[in-house]
Amino acid sequence: MSLATDGNLSMTDVAPARGRLIGQVARHIALFLAVMLVWEFASTYELVDPLILPRPSAIATALVNMVLYQGTVWFHLGVTLWEAVAGFVIGSVIGIGLAVAAGLNESFRRYISPYIIALQVTPRIALAPIVIAWLGFGMMPKIAIGALICFFPPFINTLTGLLNVDEDANEMFRSLGAKKRQIFFSLMLPNAMPIIMAGLKTAISLALIGAIVGEFISASEGMGVLMQRYTFALNMASSFAVLVILTVMGYALFVLMEWADNWLVYWRHDTRMTAISRKKARAWAGIIGRRQA
Repeated sequence: MSLATDGNLSMTDVAPARGRLIGQVARHIALFLAVMLVWEFASTYELVDPLILPRPSAIATALVNMVLYQGTVWFHLGVTLWEAVAGFVIGSVIGIGLAVAAGLNESFRRYISPYIIALQVTPRIALAPIVIAWLGFGMMPKIAIGALICFFPPFINTLTGLLNVDEDANEMFRSLGAKKRQIFFSLMLPNAMPIIMAGLKTAISLALIGAIVGEFISASEGMGVLMQRYTFALNMASSFAVLVILTVMGYALFVLMEWADNWLVYWRHDTRMTAISRKKARAWAGIIGRRQA
């Protein structure tokens, strides 16, 4: 792409890109509307059992009533969101902490390896009833289940990133007399950050799954409880409306992690890297100007 004199993309480059974006969005909208129309037709004329696939219009009506008029969904949404985020934070902190210790200490890595493998191959969902029996029927067991399920991706991704350090770069740091702390923060951690963030993106979705599974098993509040109530009453339109809300919540959490990735691992994103470089250049220019003055 050509650049204009001010460093921004020229209009001749922006216009085709904008046109392609609009075309892609239009095609997605058209496909979505076509699927909805076919679904509505099939359900209205009972080509598909409404208990299996309720009409999209019925789902939309239930969603509007649930969000705007009944209002109870907001309390349950807040409960599930808190359980998922708390489980994600706890599981990620433990996973990354153990991975850092294992990456820096080979003896510790050999010691915990069998236990980590055993935890990974164990169906962690099957531990949910045991966790609930241990911790009771409040929020804590759901948070613990979320943490247990989302623990492994941050752990394995962090450990993989820390161990896959370029040997030439490592040797250069050592030859310059860098200490272990300097090697860790200046070489190992920046090298591992992209794969760590990939693990966190997976973990946030798993934490939400863990919280909902815990609510399915034993809870009196939360989106999982709300979905169970509607399903047991054969109110499938409302059940699908709850599913839509959960999907939006999961997508919002994923977008939040994408934003964190863009902000933290800025050197992997051209736009962010350019902005940071310009900011640092202006800062250095100010420092040099003050010294010369």
